[in-house]
Amino acid sequence: MVNRRMFLLGSAAAAAAGQSTSQAVGTGMIGVGNRGSYLLRGVMSQPNAKVLALCDIKPDRLDKAATAAAKDNPATYADWRKIIDRKDVDAVFIATPPDLHSEMAVAALRAGKHVYCEKPIGITPAQVRAVMEAAKKSNKVFVPGQQLRSMKEYIEAVRKIRDGIIGDVIMVKAQRHATADLPHDGTSGDWYFDVNRSGGYLIEQSVHNLDLCNWAIGAHPTRASGIGGILLHKNDPPGRTIFDCGAINYEYPGGVMMSFTQNVFHPRGMPNGNQYIYVYGTKGAVDLMGTPTLYSLTGDAKPVVVGEKAQPDDPHAHIAAFYNAVVNGGKLPADITIGATAALTAILGHQAMTSGQAVDWKSLGVEV
Repeated sequence: MVNRRMFLLGSAAAAAAGQSTSQAVGTGMIGVGNRGSYLLRGVMSQPNAKVLALCDIKPDRLDKAATAAAKDNPATYADWRKIIDRKDVDAVFIATPPDLHSEMAVAALRAGKHVYCEKPIGITPAQVRAVMEAAKKSNKVFVPGQQLRSMKEYIEAVRKIRDGIIGDVIMVKAQRHATADLPHDGTSGDWYFDVNRSGGYLIEQSVHNLDLCNWAIGAHPTRASGIGGILLHKNDPPGRTIFDCGAINYEYPGGVMMSFTQNVFHPRGMPNGNQYIYVYGTKGAVDLMGTPTLYSLTGDAKPVVVGEKAQPDDPHAHIAAFYNAVVNGGKLPADITIGATAALTAILGHQAMTSGQAVDWKSLGVEV
């Protein structure tokens, strides 16, 4: 029997060290491919996590994940529902192709599990609505994988934008360009180039960038118009249905405008490549991505770093925040509303590109 005095002393020491003395959170991982294996490493680094179960339809991935989590001796499954059915699994991580996120998240929430769901939480308004309804009916923790919300430099920079460092936000110019398409040899998954499974680049990848734009503006868009297409990689890989480029204009409350472009054929070494978010205000602008930096409208003022971090980001800070919320009731860096708004912003832009018409937010039919 554990001596009560020794237990209390141990509990006090753990509390002083900032650690929880709560029982380990039984965790199940659904999808352990490229993203899922990264999440697994993050879960394994958490003191309150115990990986009880892993699921993937590909045996080689499952074997690799089981080896990575060997200290917890997890069970392995090909059917994700077996993880949901386990009574000892308290929390579920979902890192499958995006078209499956909604169904799995809803099932896990209804089964009384805490859920960490990779972005986007859905690729259609109906999918997003289903997750929102399930999350709001549940008393469990739900965190979408919008991990930029856990990065210190962005938290600090957005706070200063809110405090008026650039005056009123009036416009955002952003892009997500890449020097190459995803590999066409199947290593990116047999689902990615099918728009009905991934949602395409805007929904599957740029949802991070769009969420950061929404965060900086402090609102979601009310309308979008745009164009997109397959200009370089025509039928490559065969059967491809996702665009390789696009340009979208978003309108926000108060007349704020945003211009967003994406492509996968920006030559390496060509200026202004990769990703950026420029947030313009009535007193200046902030280059938000990378090391957030302020540029004043007065020509003599030197650029000032506004999102400098005292120490490097924890690469798994978003996962740590999830477990802190589960165990200690800690504040979430991103909740169901943020996940839904980010996904719907991407869906709005996608609908505008594919229809060639302006699309209103209200037409999505989801209250956030």
